[in-house]
Amino acid sequence: MAIQTPTGARLARPRLSDIELCAWIAQAEAGERIEYHRGFLGIDVTAKISTLPEPDRRQLADLGLAALGAFERGLVHLVQERTGPDQFAYIAVARPRPKAAAVSLSALLLAERLAA
Repeated sequence: MAIQTPTGARLARPRLSDIELCAWIAQAEAGERIEYHRGFLGIDVTAKISTLPEPDRRQLADLGLAALGAFERGLVHLVQERTGPDQFAYIAVARPRPKAAAVSLSALLLAERLAA
Protein backbone atom coordinates (compact mmCIF):
# COMPACT_ATOMS: atom_id res chain seq x y z
CA MET A 1 0.00 0.00 0.00
CA ALA A 2 1.51 3.33 -1.07
CA ILE A 3 1.62 6.23 1.37
CA GLN A 4 -0.60 9.08 0.23
CA THR A 5 0.54 12.61 1.05
CA PRO A 6 -1.05 15.92 0.13
CA THR A 7 0.39 17.72 -2.89
CA GLY A 8 3.41 19.73 -1.78
CA ALA A 9 3.72 17.88 1.54
CA ARG A 10 7.08 16.53 2.51
CA LEU A 11 7.69 13.07 3.85
CA ALA A 12 10.90 13.28 5.89
CA ARG A 13 11.65 9.78 7.14
CA PRO A 14 14.24 9.41 9.93
CA ARG A 15 17.79 9.20 8.55
CA LEU A 16 18.96 6.88 11.34
CA SER A 17 17.73 5.31 14.57
CA ASP A 18 18.40 6.52 18.08
CA ILE A 19 20.67 3.49 18.61
CA GLU A 20 22.67 4.36 15.48
CA LEU A 21 23.06 7.94 16.74
CA CYS A 22 24.30 6.68 20.12
CA ALA A 23 26.75 4.35 18.38
CA TRP A 24 28.04 7.24 16.27
CA ILE A 25 28.47 9.43 19.37
CA ALA A 26 30.41 6.66 21.11
CA GLN A 27 33.04 6.51 18.36
CA ALA A 28 33.01 10.07 16.96
CA GLU A 29 36.04 12.32 17.30
CA ALA A 30 35.57 15.87 18.56
CA GLY A 31 34.30 18.10 15.76
CA GLU A 32 32.84 15.32 13.61
CA ARG A 33 29.29 15.95 12.42
CA ILE A 34 26.31 13.81 11.54
CA GLU A 35 23.00 14.93 10.06
CA TYR A 36 20.35 13.00 11.93
CA HIS A 37 17.23 14.53 10.38
CA ARG A 38 16.18 16.80 7.54
CA GLY A 39 12.76 18.42 7.68
CA PHE A 40 11.01 20.34 10.47
CA LEU A 41 11.56 18.25 13.60
CA GLY A 42 8.89 19.91 15.75
CA ILE A 43 6.24 19.22 13.13
CA ASP A 44 7.58 15.84 12.02
CA VAL A 45 7.32 14.36 15.55
CA THR A 46 3.89 15.79 16.43
CA ALA A 47 1.19 13.13 16.03
CA LYS A 48 -1.67 15.35 14.80
CA ILE A 49 0.30 17.22 12.13
CA SER A 50 3.15 14.94 11.05
CA THR A 51 2.97 13.49 7.54
CA LEU A 52 5.08 10.51 8.64
CA PRO A 53 3.59 7.06 9.13
CA GLU A 54 3.20 6.40 12.87
CA PRO A 55 6.16 3.98 13.21
CA ASP A 56 8.47 6.48 11.49
CA ARG A 57 7.12 9.34 13.61
CA ARG A 58 7.80 7.40 16.82
CA GLN A 59 11.30 6.44 15.59
CA LEU A 60 12.01 10.09 14.83
CA ALA A 61 10.72 11.17 18.25
CA ASP A 62 13.07 8.64 19.90
CA LEU A 63 15.92 9.94 17.75
CA GLY A 64 15.20 13.53 18.77
CA LEU A 65 15.13 12.56 22.45
CA ALA A 66 18.43 10.68 22.09
CA ALA A 67 20.03 13.74 20.48
CA LEU A 68 18.69 15.99 23.23
CA GLY A 69 19.91 13.58 25.93
CA ALA A 70 23.39 13.52 24.41
CA PHE A 71 23.39 17.32 24.32
CA GLU A 72 22.30 17.54 27.96
CA ARG A 73 25.19 15.23 28.93
CA GLY A 74 27.66 17.46 27.11
CA LEU A 75 28.47 14.85 24.46
CA VAL A 76 27.37 16.82 21.38
CA HIS A 77 26.42 20.27 20.19
CA LEU A 78 23.11 20.38 18.32
CA VAL A 79 22.97 22.59 15.24
CA GLN A 80 20.27 23.45 12.73
CA GLU A 81 21.01 24.66 9.22
CA ARG A 82 18.19 26.09 7.14
CA THR A 83 17.98 24.27 3.82
CA GLY A 84 14.79 25.92 2.53
CA PRO A 85 11.46 27.34 3.65
CA ASP A 86 10.35 25.38 6.75
CA GLN A 87 13.18 22.90 6.04
CA PHE A 88 16.21 22.32 8.26
CA ALA A 89 19.16 19.95 8.53
CA TYR A 90 19.52 18.77 12.15
CA ILE A 91 23.17 18.08 12.95
CA ALA A 92 24.98 16.67 15.97
CA VAL A 93 28.61 17.77 16.41
CA ALA A 94 30.74 15.58 18.67
CA ARG A 95 32.33 17.35 21.63
CA PRO A 96 35.62 16.40 23.26
CA ARG A 97 35.23 13.45 25.65
CA PRO A 98 35.55 13.94 29.40
CA LYS A 99 39.02 12.88 30.59
CA ALA A 100 37.92 10.42 33.31
CA ALA A 101 34.59 8.78 32.56
CA ALA A 102 33.54 6.28 35.20
CA VAL A 103 31.28 4.40 32.77
CA SER A 104 31.64 3.81 29.07
CA LEU A 105 29.76 6.26 26.86
CA SER A 106 27.77 3.54 25.10
CA ALA A 107 26.74 1.99 28.43
CA LEU A 108 25.54 5.38 29.65
CA LEU A 109 23.50 6.08 26.51
CA LEU A 110 22.06 2.57 26.42
CA ALA A 111 21.03 2.74 30.08
CA GLU A 112 19.17 5.99 29.41
CA ARG A 113 17.41 4.46 26.40
CA LEU A 114 16.30 1.41 28.38
CA ALA A 115 15.06 3.59 31.25
CA ALA A 116 12.76 5.57 28.93
